[in-house]
Amino acid sequence: MGGTEQDYVREAFETNWSAPLGPNVEMFEKALESYIEEGTHAAALSSGTGAIHLALDLLGVGNGDEVLCQSFTFSASANPILYLGAKPIFIDSESDSWNISPALLEKAILSRIANGIQPKAIIAVHLYGMPYQADAILEISKRFGIPVIEDSAEALGSNFNGQKCGSLGDISILSFNGNKIITTSGGGALVSKNKEYRDKAIFLSTQARDNAPHYQHSQIGYNYRMSNVLAGIGRGQMEVLDERVAARRNNYEFYKEHLQGFKGLDFMEERPGFFSNRWLSCMLTPSYEIREKIRLSLMEDDIESRPLWKPLHMQPVFTEHMHFTDGTSEELFQKGLCLPSGSNLSTEDLTRITSIIKKTLL
Repeated sequence: MGGTEQDYVREAFETNWSAPLGPNVEMFEKALESYIEEGTHAAALSSGTGAIHLALDLLGVGNGDEVLCQSFTFSASANPILYLGAKPIFIDSESDSWNISPALLEKAILSRIANGIQPKAIIAVHLYGMPYQADAILEISKRFGIPVIEDSAEALGSNFNGQKCGSLGDISILSFNGNKIITTSGGGALVSKNKEYRDKAIFLSTQARDNAPHYQHSQIGYNYRMSNVLAGIGRGQMEVLDERVAARRNNYEFYKEHLQGFKGLDFMEERPGFFSNRWLSCMLTPSYEIREKIRLSLMEDDIESRPLWKPLHMQPVFTEHMHFTDGTSEELFQKGLCLPSGSNLSTEDLTRITSIIKKTLL
């Protein structure tokens, strides 16, 4: 916490605004819009998952439709596809950014069109804060007329060619879960340059109540709006966002500086035009065995680390769904490790972590 969050939360209690509307919600949305890009419109919601669900709904995704989704990501990127009765088609990553491969995305689209099916949307993820190849994905999107849902759950504070993540898709989503770079304890947002999308998202997220003096509903809605109390936390967190990005990037630079001399350890570099918030600092090891040796050594000293995401096309719940893969994400999963990355890590913490890794590798 930055310190001012309590002031905004106290204001919500003192004014009796605890419901999913109120001044903090409005001001939090304005702060997001100002930070991401002038001309964007934000709707503060109860979760990033809910934002993806609404984005798919807004794009007309329904029963039996197909949605192209990055495979190397958390399951929340794909679960809402199933909520609507649609089918995920999983796309593997490219090795430079670990994000959705433009080549495999195009291959999948051509394959589905050849089978008489027009995919309804593309879900592309900025994994661990590293932007995906937005120019290439946008070109494919425009050429085939398939809108992009930009999953920026991990990427607030990142940018691609100077354009903030959260402004690169037809509809973008953010997450403020407890583990994200800023948090409202639980929460998310839907962002779009299309104000109609934002307004419809707010309508749907408040149970799709019609404009009438009584409770009247002409379509199905959801209970996805953020409360005024949590939005107060978000307002305070936005005031320290740039500090959090700097802290996370410092973690990455420390790990890279102190571990890059070890053969076989690799860290994801930023290519020209890519700026990552380094939400998580991740490294690739030479093998599964070495990855596990490092992870277990850290665990013995009560330090948590985790393997990279297990690709969704390998998850038991999704194995029946089609995928276009080349082994990239499977290899990343086998060899990759997420290191401790909290914004409050001290130099002493980072030194302790890297010392254990060094001892393990010697």
